[in-house]
Amino acid sequence: MLELIKSSERGYADHGWLKSFHSFSFADYYDPKRMGFGALRVINEDRIAPDTGFGTHGHRDMEIISYLLEGELAHKDSMGNGLAGGAHSGVIRPGDVQGMSAGSGVRHSEFNHAPGKSTHFLQIWIQPDADKLGLPPSYQQAHFTEADKRGRLRLIASPDGAEGSVRMNADARLYASLLDGAEHLEFSVAAGRLAYVHLVRGRLRVNGQALEAGDAIQMRQDIALTLDQAQDAEVLLFDLPA
Repeated sequence: MLELIKSSERGYADHGWLKSFHSFSFADYYDPKRMGFGALRVINEDRIAPDTGFGTHGHRDMEIISYLLEGELAHKDSMGNGLAGGAHSGVIRPGDVQGMSAGSGVRHSEFNHAPGKSTHFLQIWIQPDADKLGLPPSYQQAHFTEADKRGRLRLIASPDGAEGSVRMNADARLYASLLDGAEHLEFSVAAGRLAYVHLVRGRLRVNGQALEAGDAIQMRQDIALTLDQAQDAEVLLFDLPA
C-alpha cells in the first residue's frame, strides 16, 4: 500500500529566527496519526535566520542526521566536535551530511553564523535498534557531490558505513538522489521492510503518484518503486525495518 502525504499536511512552526515544517509530530505540533513511520521519527525542514541557532541542549538514544541544502550550519558538542582541537570542525555546507548517534547522552548546539544568509536543512531522527541503546555517543561528517547523486540512489547513511556513508546504530539506510528529465530509478522494497520517499525539491512521480516539494510517500509492503518524470528533483529514500 502506498500512502501519499502532502506538504500542506505537515505541521508548521514560526519562531521568528526558525521556520520549520514537521513531517511528524514534534514539539507543539501533535497529530496522533503522524507519530513516525517505523524507526523514522522526525523529518523537520528547518530554515535558520542569520546569526541565530539552537542553543546547547541534550539528546540520548537517537540517530540524528542533518542534510544541508543552503547556507551553513555550525555544530558544537560535548564530544569536542566543533571546538578547537576537536576531531571535526562541525561546520557543514551544501552536499554535506552530518550524523550524530546520541547514545548514552550528548549535548550540542547548532548555529548559523553566516551573515545575511539563511540556513536551509533537513533534520532527521531515526530510532536506534533495541540492542543498540545506551552506546557511547559518536559523530561523523561526509560530503556527497551532485555527481555522486545524479541519476542514482546514493547511500548516505547506513548501519555499516558502506560506500562512505555515515554510520547509524539502526537497521536503516538513507539514499539521496538528483533526478531530472528522462532520468528514472527503480527500488525494490524487500519483504518485511518499509520505505519512505521524501521529495526535498522539484517535482517527481512515484509509481504514478505526482509529488511536489515537501510531499512524501510511505509504503508498508513488499513493492517495486519507480521514480520518474522528474523536474529538478532532489529526493531522499529511507529503507526501514518494519
